[in-house]
Amino acid sequence: MATAFSSDGEAALRRELGPAAAPREDLDGFYEMGRAAAFVRGGGFRKVSLQFPDELLADAAAVAARMEAATGAEMYVLADTTYGSCCVDEVAAEHAGAEAVLHYGPACLSPCGKLPVLHIFGRQPLDVGRCAEAFRELYPDRQSRVVVLSDVVYAHAMGELEQQLCPEYPNIVFSRVVCGEPPGPAPPGEVRQFGRQFPVEALGGLQDCAMFYVGAEGLALTSFMLTWNCCPFSSFDPATGCGRRETLNVNRALMRRLYLVERARDARVVGILVGTLGVAGYLAVLQHLRELLRRAGKRSYTLAVGKPNPAKLANFLEVDIFVLVACAQNSLLDSSDFYRPVVTPYELELACNPAREWTGNYLTDFRDLLPGACAHVELPPAVPAAEAVPDISLITGEMRAARLCDPPASQLPPSTTLACRDQTWALAEISPAASFLESRSWRGLEQQLGQTPVSKAVQGRRGIAIAYEDEERKQP
Repeated sequence: MATAFSSDGEAALRRELGPAAAPREDLDGFYEMGRAAAFVRGGGFRKVSLQFPDELLADAAAVAARMEAATGAEMYVLADTTYGSCCVDEVAAEHAGAEAVLHYGPACLSPCGKLPVLHIFGRQPLDVGRCAEAFRELYPDRQSRVVVLSDVVYAHAMGELEQQLCPEYPNIVFSRVVCGEPPGPAPPGEVRQFGRQFPVEALGGLQDCAMFYVGAEGLALTSFMLTWNCCPFSSFDPATGCGRRETLNVNRALMRRLYLVERARDARVVGILVGTLGVAGYLAVLQHLRELLRRAGKRSYTLAVGKPNPAKLANFLEVDIFVLVACAQNSLLDSSDFYRPVVTPYELELACNPAREWTGNYLTDFRDLLPGACAHVELPPAVPAAEAVPDISLITGEMRAARLCDPPASQLPPSTTLACRDQTWALAEISPAASFLESRSWRGLEQQLGQTPVSKAVQGRRGIAIAYEDEERKQP
C-alpha cells in the first residue's frame, strides 16, 4: 500500500506525461492572495517560501509572481518535500534563506518551532445543500448529538453549513480549525486535537456523540476514527456527493496495532525513523525514545531516510522493528508491505513502559507523550532481576525480559570516545553503530578513486528499465 508519505515510486515510473496543467482562473479567491500579502507585509518579511503539494504545483509560478508584485518580497517555491507535504518543510525554507513560509493545500496543522507560518488551505468547492441533505439522511433524529469535522480544504464552507443545520439540530457542534499552538491548556469540556477545537460539555461528553466528517477518505479520517474510537462516524465525500456510515472495523484496526505492540516487546534492535524535521518537539521525543529503549535493554539506531518505503528499510536487516516519528496523520503507516513492521511512538511506549497501560484511548500525536503533556507517564524505577515477573511472548511463546533496568556502562570509557582521526589532529567520535555498519561487505556505491581505469565515454542504453530501446520486443 503506497501513500503520499510512503511510496515505492512505481506510480512515477508509469505516469504518462501530458501537457502541463493550466493555472486555475480564480487565483485570488482560491489562494486568498489578500490575506497572504497582508501576512508578508505585516511581518516585514523580505524572503518567503511558498510550499505547494504536487496537485497544486501548476499554480506555483503564477502565485509567486502575484505575491512578489503585491509585497515586493522575494518568493521561493518549495516542492517535493523531504517528508509528507502536509508538514511545513522548515529545513528547505531555511536553505533558501526564507524568513517565513506560506503553506498551501492540505495540512496536518502540527505546530512549528522555527519560522512563522501561514496556512492557506485552498477553497475547494463544496455543495453545501447536498451535504446538508446527506446529513439529514444519516441523522433523521433531530435530537442527535453530532460533532461536525471537516478536511481543512472545506473549512471555508462550514459556516454556511452551520447556518442550515443548527436551526434543525439543537445538539450539533461544529469544530473550528486552529492553526498554531493555542495558548494554555484546554479548559474542561473542550477538545483540542489535530488542529481542531470544539466543546463537548453541553453534549454530555465525547463518548455520547457521533462524528460527521466532511472530506474524502484518507489518513486524516483514519486518525480521527482511531483516536475517537468510542464514537460512530459518518462522512460526506464532496467529490462524489455521497454520504455514508463509515464501516471501518475500528476494533480490527486496533487489534492490528496491538499486535504490533507485541512485536515491539519481542524486538531487540529498534530503528527510530525520523519522519519530520519541522514539527515542534521532535528532538525531545527522539531523546525520549532513546532513553526508553535504553532502559528497556534494547539497542536503537536513529535513521533519517526521507520518505520510508519497503526498499529503503529492507537495507537494515539487523533491525527487528521500526518506530516512526512523524506528524499525527503520517504516523499511522501501513507496514504490511514492509520487511519489518513500523509502529508509532505511543505503541512503543505501550511495549516498553510497564507503567503505561492500554485504556482504549489511542494517541497519534507524539507530543502527548512528552513530560508535561496530558498523557505523559513516568518510567518506573528499575526492578532487580530476582524480583522481575516472568513474561511470555504471545507470538513466539518464549520467555522475555519485561522489566526496566539500568544497563551496564558502555565498554568504551568516556575518555576514549574521542580519538585522533589523522595527522592534522582532527577529532572524530567513535560510534559503535557506525563501526558495525562499516564492517559490512557491501556498503553501497563506492568511488574507488585511482582504482578504476580511464575509458572513453560511450553512449549507453536508452529508455526505462521495463523496456530499453535496444531490447527486442517479445511478441505475445
